Amino acid sequence: MYKAVFIDIDDTLLDYIPCCREAFDAAMNSLSGVAGLSAERSVSGPRLGLSVEDGLFQTFFEISGRLFSEAKHGLHTIAEVMELYPREFVERLSETYPQYLPAGKGIDEMTETFKHAFRAAWGQTHYLVPGAKEALDYLHGKGYRLFAASNSFGHLQRNRLKQAGILPYFEDTYISMDIGYDKPDIRFYQEALRRCGLQPQDVLMIGDSMTTDILGAQKAGLDVIFFNRRNEPLDPSLHIPTVSSLSEIQQFV
Repeated sequence: MYKAVFIDIDDTLLDYIPCCREAFDAAMNSLSGVAGLSAERSVSGPRLGLSVEDGLFQTFFEISGRLFSEAKHGLHTIAEVMELYPREFVERLSETYPQYLPAGKGIDEMTETFKHAFRAAWGQTHYLVPGAKEALDYLHGKGYRLFAASNSFGHLQRNRLKQAGILPYFEDTYISMDIGYDKPDIRFYQEALRRCGLQPQDVLMIGDSMTTDILGAQKAGLDVIFFNRRNEPLDPSLHIPTVSSLSEIQQFV
């Protein structure tokens, strides 16, 4: 029925939370170095304890999550979010731990340090969602052309797929910073279809976000499978094919 499958990356193929935590820890260590703090005095060090470390990550996760959610509803572009959440977190951090802003080093410098360290580390993170490789093996074995479809920086996402050992499955990668539009903008899907030379009815979209992956793709005329990894409550009137594990996609394709 389909000639190709578009697949989201984060929380569909790569496990977002452990990837985010790894990049966050690297960025915090970078901040400690710029501020001239010893390992014992750093937020991720033993003196402040695990609860503080986890609390700061939770703060970061909530800030970035809120901003990405707002982007899904058109309040920001993904490019804007990538600039907004490091600054908001560093501002919050400076209120709680002012030692991260020593004399002569202000919010702007700390934000740039955190942002660049986080991005560099993010581009190396590659924890696979359970069943991701097996699902790609199955789809590839069925003869589908496979394309990654994600909101982020193209070079970072491609490197993460490479590090995870799954980049060779994909004929191409359609990433928002390269495409010029963010999911769920219908133009993201239209440009992706143009690049692979297919019509909407030829392509199935698989993703974990109801807004960006599922409703966005549907508006562009694609069929979809919702990977409901977090067991979100669903509106039954939508009649969307849904799986709770990647192995279940075999029921539909």
